[in-house]
Amino acid sequence: MTSSSKIIIKWGGILAGSAAIASVSAFITTRYLLKMAVDREEPKLMKLAGKRVAGFAEDDSFFKARLDAGDRLSKKESETVDITSHDGILLVGHWIPAVNAKRILIAVHGWRASWYETFGIVSDSWMENDCSVLYIEQRAHDNSGGEYMGFGLTERFDCLDWVSWVNRNIGTDLPIYLVGVSMGAATVLMAADLCLPENVHGIIADCGYTSPHAIWKHVANNNLHITYGVRGMIASEILRQKIQIGSNDFSTTEALKQTQIPVLLIHGTDDHFVPVQMTYENYLACSGPRRLLIVPGADHGMSYFTDPERYTAAVLDFWKTFDDWKGRSPK
Repeated sequence: MTSSSKIIIKWGGILAGSAAIASVSAFITTRYLLKMAVDREEPKLMKLAGKRVAGFAEDDSFFKARLDAGDRLSKKESETVDITSHDGILLVGHWIPAVNAKRILIAVHGWRASWYETFGIVSDSWMENDCSVLYIEQRAHDNSGGEYMGFGLTERFDCLDWVSWVNRNIGTDLPIYLVGVSMGAATVLMAADLCLPENVHGIIADCGYTSPHAIWKHVANNNLHITYGVRGMIASEILRQKIQIGSNDFSTTEALKQTQIPVLLIHGTDDHFVPVQMTYENYLACSGPRRLLIVPGADHGMSYFTDPERYTAAVLDFWKTFDDWKGRSPK
């Protein structure tokens, strides 16, 4: 054997060994990161990694306003209700009716968030504008059952279950709007192509991503500064074992291409967690009536806090247009 051959074999073995080590390392880190993403039980390191995952340090004034408003909302008189989901999971919601309701909102909070902190800041505006609201607790959060979060892939069917609860218990006279923030926004957008009842008149999605695959890739590459590549394939297969669907098997854009339900998309230009480009992708995918509100300077989930006047005006105009929607075009 020549010296060159020996060198090739030697380095071939080293490279093969390095590749194997790299693969094992990628599997271990991906498994942990996916546990952080979808398991109900939050890993201890999650609290330390939170700012890196989100890509920004939360604005102090927003943080305080959200906590204060959330505390007020959590103490409001409400009816706690529960249903059994399509796949047998106990889901919990909180019903707050308006005196002279003109519409019903089903409010879907975001990832590892609570219903009251997510919607506390905007809740007074909803009540002042005659909205009865069903605030739901997403699966694997708070009092709802479930061991895993599906990043919208499984939760979209929960939206249909909650619409059915409203129609059975409240009636079908009022228009229903699905409203979500962050993961909740992706959830309601993914629900768009389901067989939703005719009294679902629209979807309002604030800072939603396009798919679990897309947001995980963005966070890995841009916030955690690790390559996604093989980790993405590993993550999808681990997720499939947990919830029977892969991270790239469905998306908001696929759903929006298949629906005529009116959609209002909202996003801040300075969102470091979910890039505003994803909302542009969702907007372009819409086959039905669509509206777009981009809020300059707003970071993740901060559009209403940053510019409540424009936010409220866009939402009120959306309701005014589609409260009497008959399925093809507004009256």
